Amino acid sequence: MKLSTTFFAATAVCTSVSAFTVPKGNALQRSSAIQHPSSSSRYQPSSSSTALQMSQEEMELVTMDANERMDKTLSNLAESLTTIRTGRANPNMLDRVEADYYGAMTPINQMATISVPSSQQLQIAPFDKSSLTDIEKAIIYAGLGFTPNNDGNVIRINIPTLTEERRKELLKQCKSIGEEAKVAVRNIRRDGVDSIKKMEKAGDLGKDQALDGQDEIQKMTDEHIKMVDDAVAKKEKEVTTL
Repeated sequence: MKLSTTFFAATAVCTSVSAFTVPKGNALQRSSAIQHPSSSSRYQPSSSSTALQMSQEEMELVTMDANERMDKTLSNLAESLTTIRTGRANPNMLDRVEADYYGAMTPINQMATISVPSSQQLQIAPFDKSSLTDIEKAIIYAGLGFTPNNDGNVIRINIPTLTEERRKELLKQCKSIGEEAKVAVRNIRRDGVDSIKKMEKAGDLGKDQALDGQDEIQKMTDEHIKMVDDAVAKKEKEVTTL
């Protein structure tokens, strides 16, 4: 009788232990509730460190996006500055001129071939001769100070020598375009910094990480502002060179 009691007690113990053990490969490892972690699991990254790593990557995406947008701003600046004439003929002077082509406003450099027969003249040869009048009107209303000459086949524009008063106006225009580019760059910086601050406030970034990200954005902002100043200064020199 004593032996029988011992046998049933041992059976009960085995049964209670087996209740926390599931077959190998089962996702519900109930046995882990009473087992010590293996040596390999001790060195697995914790969920918090993984989250911080992901947040670090997200912050890098924010800085990369800011840099790309600032680069695009510089490209737009360069295009705008090329439209400012310097007293010498340049096809880029007409880059921002658009004409009505079958109901759609279309850049005239997509409607015609623009060439430079001489240093003081532009020639526009439309692919479709019926658009000559519309192109002529577009040039007049563009406010570039040009007087196009339409001979029925091509349009010629004689580039007048810049007067001192006109040079001063163009210099103001250069500065205005440059300031617009700077404002755009600073707005991009603000967006990037705000994004990083929100990540820090949400606990997704540590304070040091957030500061590093903001410093990086400020550094690229300073670099792009300097490039804006350099581009404007170069154009101003072209305008003032006789």
